[in-house]
Amino acid sequence: MTALDAALAAGRREAEALMVDTISLYRLGPDIFDRDTGMTVPGAVLVTFYTGKARVKPAQLAVSEVQAGEEEVRLRQYRITLPFGTEPPAAGERPKPGDVVDVTASADPRMAGMRLWVQSVQYSATATAWRIIAEDRS
Repeated sequence: MTALDAALAAGRREAEALMVDTISLYRLGPDIFDRDTGMTVPGAVLVTFYTGKARVKPAQLAVSEVQAGEEEVRLRQYRITLPFGTEPPAAGERPKPGDVVDVTASADPRMAGMRLWVQSVQYSATATAWRIIAEDRS
C-alpha cells in the first residue's frame, strides 16, 4: 500500500463518519397525466442509484430566486456526499442532472422529507467520497 492509498483510505473512513443522513437517489420516468383529476403526477422510478447513508449539507448560504411559470421559486444548493465505494446499478447507468434525491432520515429532523434535484455529479479516483450537487426548489 502506498502512502497515497493509506491517506485515501483514512480520508474515506473520516468522510463516512460524517454521513449521518439517509437518502435515496433515483431517476423518475416521464410525468403522467391523470385524466380523472386533471393533474400531472410523477412517473414511476426507473433506476435506483443508491439508498443508504449520506451527508447532506448546504453548499452555500445565498439563495437564488427565479421565476417558474407564475411563481417565484427559491433555489438552494446542497452537497450530497456518498461513500466512495458506492457501486452503480447493474444497468451501468450514472446519475445525471434532473435525477432525484430524497432525504429519508436525518439527525436534523427539519431535513427529513426534503426532495432535492441533482445538478451535477463529481467523479475522481483520488476523492474521499462521491459528491453530488443538488438543489432544493422550494
